[in-house]
Amino acid sequence: MTHHSAVMEVLTHPAVKKNPKHWRAWRNGEIPPDWQLISWVANENMLARDDEDHTRLRKLVSKAFTPRRVEKMRARIEEIVDGLIDRMADTVAAGGNEVGLKEALALPLPLTVTGDLFGVEGDDRRADLQRLIFNVFDQSITPEVALATHMEMQRFLGDLVARKRAEPGDDMTSALILARDEEDRLSESELVWTLILIIGAGFETTMNLIVNAVRALLTHPDQLRLVLDGTHTWSDVIEETLRWNTSIHNIPLRYAAEDLDVQGTVIREGDAILVSYGAAGRDPGEHGDTAHLFDITREDKTHVAFSHGAHYCLGASLARMQIGIALPKLWERFPGLALAPAETEDIPSIVSSGLTELPVLLKG
Repeated sequence: MTHHSAVMEVLTHPAVKKNPKHWRAWRNGEIPPDWQLISWVANENMLARDDEDHTRLRKLVSKAFTPRRVEKMRARIEEIVDGLIDRMADTVAAGGNEVGLKEALALPLPLTVTGDLFGVEGDDRRADLQRLIFNVFDQSITPEVALATHMEMQRFLGDLVARKRAEPGDDMTSALILARDEEDRLSESELVWTLILIIGAGFETTMNLIVNAVRALLTHPDQLRLVLDGTHTWSDVIEETLRWNTSIHNIPLRYAAEDLDVQGTVIREGDAILVSYGAAGRDPGEHGDTAHLFDITREDKTHVAFSHGAHYCLGASLARMQIGIALPKLWERFPGLALAPAETEDIPSIVSSGLTELPVLLKG
């Protein structure tokens, strides 16, 4: 699905499901366990559940992922951003002026926030988590690596659960364990897979959103001037980035539980559906002839970057908070920030949209 209206239709259609039991190829045993997208399909969390089962899981996660818990992160996020930007400034003080923005800011910010939020302690553990998440979003890996990642991610977070059960803290992992143990409505496997979903999605999407927003502003200086002179807001930048180049371009997968007719296209029962949030954001049918342009002044910045309906992303406010803090602080310290003269490469993923690196020049 690429048109905005078609995307909205399938996101809310009662016969479009997320559980792979509705996928003909899955039922027939045609999907191997080492498929590169296996972790997007063979899981036991909200991403692959429907109706009452999905409502049950979402309700339990919502109790842990409260607005109060997210808002409590604001001061810590500001502290993390200030520290990362200070390190970037140290590069200038040492006589250099080029850094990789992804490595220096976009990656460590959500990784640290995610680690703090879920109680993942230690640089080694966070580095392992980063590697595993990268593999989940990387469709260029071999089938062997895909299967190994699928299994290792479950072991990694299973170990985290065991440690937090033994020594609970003020973190979301401990809160989810409490929901599982007290109400006994979240199985151990569902607990681990829920952590995989919200940790992986929260880290990867925020990282790419920061990279995409910075690149968009640096390649559109007229738009950058509008926000720096106060004509438009950083919120305008964030929402337009989410529309124009969102972090998750295609989301695997949804399935037709019965024969459907979506805007004249027949989708048979058991067919898989790939929903393209990225294409929907640039659909001329929704945003007119300028849909392909990055324009923070446009009034209608409608997007489905965080999905829509029952599966709307619970972490949307946390992602917006992180980038809403990072962008103004970055330009406050380096108002002359510019792209370095280097080639950039897209990350190897049909799911995510971002760059492998973003070299920039730090200028005051």
